[in-house]
Amino acid sequence: MVLGTTIIYVVKACRTDVKSRINVYLCTLDETAMKAKQALEEQFEDRGNDHLASSSDTPLREDAFELNDEEKVERIQNNVREIMLTLGLDLTDDSLKGTPKRVAKMYVKELFGGLHPDRKPESSTFSNKYKYGEMLVEKNIVLYSTCEHHLLPIVGRAHIAYISNGTVVGLSKMNRIVDYFAKRPQVQERLNIQIVRELQKVLGTQDVACVIDAKHLCVNSRGIRDIESSTVTSEYGGKFKEKAVRREFLDYINLDTDF
Repeated sequence: MVLGTTIIYVVKACRTDVKSRINVYLCTLDETAMKAKQALEEQFEDRGNDHLASSSDTPLREDAFELNDEEKVERIQNNVREIMLTLGLDLTDDSLKGTPKRVAKMYVKELFGGLHPDRKPESSTFSNKYKYGEMLVEKNIVLYSTCEHHLLPIVGRAHIAYISNGTVVGLSKMNRIVDYFAKRPQVQERLNIQIVRELQKVLGTQDVACVIDAKHLCVNSRGIRDIESSTVTSEYGGKFKEKAVRREFLDYINLDTDF
């Protein structure tokens, strides 16, 4: 072996009864690169399976919006077609031949439509002329999103509350804000934070809260395949960090509102 193509690869000893704390192996650069790549892939796989997020902002490339919708549909359509062919599906079948385009359009214009800032809903606000000074709660907002780790559905409900400091927002606008941030690859914690931050900005107050209870099909339909479990996350701002205010909000959520 040529010394110039050799590096030292160090790992912790797997036995506790040895004097040395490390093992040293001589590996070629190619072997080391392969080991490093494998370790990184395992790390990212574990991160996805544990549903960990890397940022409270949706991770987007700088060139995310250089392609228009039609160009994105065409590119995704070709990629979906390759996936289906790789799986051995017959795309000449009447039931399958339109699937690549259907999936591409669904991704760009529906499931992930919230990625584009041009689709962000306008949130008209109004002066609180009637001087309503209590908490306003909009609960049981139906939520459909997509797990960014496996691209499988997240289905649940969001509950939002705010205390006006002189400004109010139309009720349906809260639903639209939830829908906008849900229509992208997501993790539930980030979705919670994004909803609260947007409403804080719209309303000009920190006194906003959101609780989300949702089922993740990446848990329910694959992996552990636990169809009963759901995930609950929360984000509290301003007065909602106070125990009594937070308790009032949670009590409203638990009210029976079946009409």
